[in-house]
Amino acid sequence: MLSKCSATRLATPPGYKPRNVFTPQNNRLQELPYNELSRLSGLRTLDLHSNLISSEGLPDEAFESLNQLENFYVAHNKLSVAPQFLPRSLRVADLAANEVVEIFPLTFGEKPALRSVYLHNNRLRNTGLPPNTFHGSEAVTTLSLSSNQLRYLPPSLPASLERLHLQNNLISKVPRGALSLQTQLRELYLQHNQLTDSSLDASTFSKLSSLEYLDLSHNQLATVPEGLPATLTILHLGRNCIRHVDAVRLHRARGLRYLLLQHNKLEASALPAGTLRPLRTLHTLHLYGNRLEHVPPALPRHLQALVMPHNRVAALGARDLVSARALAELNLAYNRLASARVHPGAFRRLRALRSLDLAGNQLSRLPEGLPASLRSLRLQRNQLRTLEPEQLAGLNKLRELNLAHNRLRVGDIGPGTWHELQALQVLDLGHNELSFVPPDLPETLEELHLQANRISHVGPEAFLSTPRLRALFLRANRLHMTSITAEAFQGLAHLRVVDTAENPEQVLVPLPPKGKEP
Repeated sequence: MLSKCSATRLATPPGYKPRNVFTPQNNRLQELPYNELSRLSGLRTLDLHSNLISSEGLPDEAFESLNQLENFYVAHNKLSVAPQFLPRSLRVADLAANEVVEIFPLTFGEKPALRSVYLHNNRLRNTGLPPNTFHGSEAVTTLSLSSNQLRYLPPSLPASLERLHLQNNLISKVPRGALSLQTQLRELYLQHNQLTDSSLDASTFSKLSSLEYLDLSHNQLATVPEGLPATLTILHLGRNCIRHVDAVRLHRARGLRYLLLQHNKLEASALPAGTLRPLRTLHTLHLYGNRLEHVPPALPRHLQALVMPHNRVAALGARDLVSARALAELNLAYNRLASARVHPGAFRRLRALRSLDLAGNQLSRLPEGLPASLRSLRLQRNQLRTLEPEQLAGLNKLRELNLAHNRLRVGDIGPGTWHELQALQVLDLGHNELSFVPPDLPETLEELHLQANRISHVGPEAFLSTPRLRALFLRANRLHMTSITAEAFQGLAHLRVVDTAENPEQVLVPLPPKGKEP
């Protein structure tokens, strides 16, 4: 029953003129007084979302006079079944986040103007969807059935669909021909289901002549599906059981720009030479979390991002990356790379490379031949013991350098090491073995991480070379109240953050007044 407050809100005052929008959302309504709605014959939008309305509280009679209704929002309520008869004028229906177990033929059927239907987060099974659910509704472009209890792809889906959401169900079968009429479908979401190779066949996707985005991640596929359409630009196959990629399966999908194969079971021979070569427009390749022992051979020449951390790559040869000269991002973090097995010319020809991540390997020195185009270099969690000027020579565009969690000491950083880094803004030297602030740091530096070192003293000249410093992290060192010379921070007009927590004694550093910043 309606509370007194709700009833007052819904009451129709004398002389009331019908309006186009009725929105008693975010209340605690339990039922809809259809006798009141009967006076709103010109209503175009009915917004009831986030109430407590049950199916009993939303009788079919409520819609008898709403023959101009276009937008019906009843998400986040307590409906157990959908209304049996919705107006023929309907364009958008949102019944998401209810407890719906059944749809009726005329709930969405015979609605020529219907464009979008949202049924996600309900309790629908296939038995609750009649075969003629969308009969006579030939303009539906968006259908969301995600997070229900469907076990197979529903039949008789609208041929007009452009976006179909079926993720987070129990789908283990796609009946033959279930997608044969959906030639306008551009996005298909089937992730988080129970699909296996036997769930699909060569015709499952082959008729989808407009498909651009296909998400099959978090299933149980052992191979790349057959019959991928030529229009496909994004293929998401992460979190499956794929052990081998057959070049023939990718042959038709030559327009792929993003291929995501992370967290599968790809091993050394999973991507033989030539497998990826037909993908001439491939922009991004995700391979992280597999068992690969080397970089895939013959990478597409226009590839811009290769992401393969958490594999077993132990070596980089001179020509392993030579075919991918357009690479802008290369992530080989948390592999097994050792300095002795990284060829001096491995990165030399990557003249467009902007980001290189080699964190979590076994490198004892910086790689040689780093390209001058680098903006970000991540080398944390290695075994670096020395830094020499020659190793950073030419990196005058580098903005971020992460050397945390290594074994660096100030005495092992050669004089002039930082001189080449004329654009460096962020330097992370945390979790090393530094006993004082390294001298002659780059003038452009804005953020300096020195936490968890062995620093026990900060002298008056510590930051003379870094007048633009904004953030300084000295936490968990060996500082005492008298360890920091007050003059050390004079001239740092931009300084806004100083972290000195977790030292043996509390150390306070006065910050310059904000109004004094140039």
